[in-house]
Amino acid sequence: MTPDASLKRFIARYSTPVRRVANAALAKLRDRLPGAVELVYDNYNALAIGFGPGERASEVVFSIALYPRWVTFFFLHGAALADPDGILAGAGRQVRHIVLEDVATLDRPAVRRLMKSALAMASNKIDPKARRRIVIKSVSARQRPRRASAGAGRVVRHKRSTAGRVDSVRK
Repeated sequence: MTPDASLKRFIARYSTPVRRVANAALAKLRDRLPGAVELVYDNYNALAIGFGPGERASEVVFSIALYPRWVTFFFLHGAALADPDGILAGAGRQVRHIVLEDVATLDRPAVRRLMKSALAMASNKIDPKARRRIVIKSVSARQRPRRASAGAGRVVRHKRSTAGRVDSVRK
């Protein structure tokens, strides 16, 4: 099976809303990041697709991760980015993220500015003339269910807490 076919098969295990957002985000990121190598990790908790200049995970600039109820867009060196609009969530030493309620989030001016800054900061640049490639890096033998259970509730919105974190409000 080709890497492209494998990725499609991995995505197909998710619910229709998650698949829609993920496929639209992939299309948009592929358009914005020509020549990027896509590193695919079908892990225990999520399906992650990283975008970088080569096959080393340390070079990944952005990634999306599919969870049973949502898709998250990660800035792998987001802690170093200036975020005057306060849209990045996370408190770790390196990574920040945005939950993609829909793919239009990627078109917001603040997100585009952050992406531009992240690309400028990257030590190795993505060659826009390179051919896009998908590399399946790992597939975990054991995985959590890829669809939300019926009674699990869903994320309906995200709000910024008083501590500056973005919290999910569940229904």
